[in-house]
Amino acid sequence: MVLILAVTCAVAVGNIYFPQAIGPLVAAGLHVSPDSAAAVVTATQIGYTAGMVLLVPLGDRLPHRSFLVVLLALTGLALLAAGCAPALPALIAAGTLVGLTTVGAQIVGPLAAGLVAADRQGAVIGTLLSGSTGGMLLARTFSGTLGEWLGWRAPYLVAAVLALLLATVLAFAVPTTSPSSRQPYAALLAEPLRLLRTEPDLRRSCFYQATVFAGFSAVWTCLALLLTGPAYGLGAQAVGMIALVGAATMVCTPLAGRLVDRYGPDPVNLVCMLGVLVSAAILTFGTRGGTLGLTSLTLGTLLLDTAMQSGMVANQVRVYALRVDARSRLNTAYMTCAYLGGSAGSWLGIRVWSRAGWWGVCVLVALLAALALVRHLLALYEFGRDQASCDASVTRPHRRLSRRARGGHAAGAGQAPRAG
Repeated sequence: MVLILAVTCAVAVGNIYFPQAIGPLVAAGLHVSPDSAAAVVTATQIGYTAGMVLLVPLGDRLPHRSFLVVLLALTGLALLAAGCAPALPALIAAGTLVGLTTVGAQIVGPLAAGLVAADRQGAVIGTLLSGSTGGMLLARTFSGTLGEWLGWRAPYLVAAVLALLLATVLAFAVPTTSPSSRQPYAALLAEPLRLLRTEPDLRRSCFYQATVFAGFSAVWTCLALLLTGPAYGLGAQAVGMIALVGAATMVCTPLAGRLVDRYGPDPVNLVCMLGVLVSAAILTFGTRGGTLGLTSLTLGTLLLDTAMQSGMVANQVRVYALRVDARSRLNTAYMTCAYLGGSAGSWLGIRVWSRAGWWGVCVLVALLAALALVRHLLALYEFGRDQASCDASVTRPHRRLSRRARGGHAAGAGQAPRAG
């Protein structure tokens, strides 16, 4: 079951990323400019953001199996429409529908958390995140290679077949679950904002992931500028080769999940934030160019990817534990904040790069990680203080009781025994 759900995550996430590799092929095939063809990628990402806000909260209202099957079937039909699109406007419209419906990975997480014991949630979530990472990495290679051989329509058509086959498998493989909420749709849409106001652990988990993901996005947005600039003079393929380093996180995230199950989310978050700080220091050597610079960029991005993904496992375990009946709505709030942080990080990274270069980007990553670390240390301090207050309130009545008992014994010792 975990393997099937991980494949579901890979296919769902891959549908967002594979159009990025075939943009030039789309431009040539539909006789439009590359800038116009890039609108397909933007439309898919906008649709995905809308799907997280509009559809993912329904995971608490609808049975998971039927909801996943319908989403994958709609994704398959949208991919078929994209593969058969006669012109760019139709392709953009179909791409928007693909992004809107391919939110299955955000439904699978709450489903899996409800199917396993609490002491195994971290390992399972880590495995699902490995599937998402694999889909993200392999989708670009798959679509680029297939598109070169058979044209830009082939990746869409093959992805459609995969989505429809997976919908059929899930219809029989996923166990039946009961909805956890009967709230109307409008109330479900408003619930993520209310949960952000009322759940402190949700807010801090969102803050952790938004800041770390912002640093992650800043690095990967500016890395292409560094490698293709005068310091290295490499092509875009070099960025793709370094990006393959992220495949190592497919092994690390299940391990991080087991550590979360054993020690809890907070220690894993602490190590991940320190890892981001160390990665920022290593990445600064990328300005030197040559073999040393490439080595530092490779090691730094590897550590940054691992820390970011492992921190996500810890955050999601914490978030899913807050309210069992609202996991999809909690996930909506969490993932929306994470993606907003990533978008802000890309925007900040470009502006810092234009003023301070790669050094400035590394300092930005360190500052963002430091913000998350300070917030985390404050949370640990508040938890320790509250725990000490609870312990004191428990021991104080025992002390009063023991003093009363000693006084009673002393008073009794000085009294003559009464006649029976």
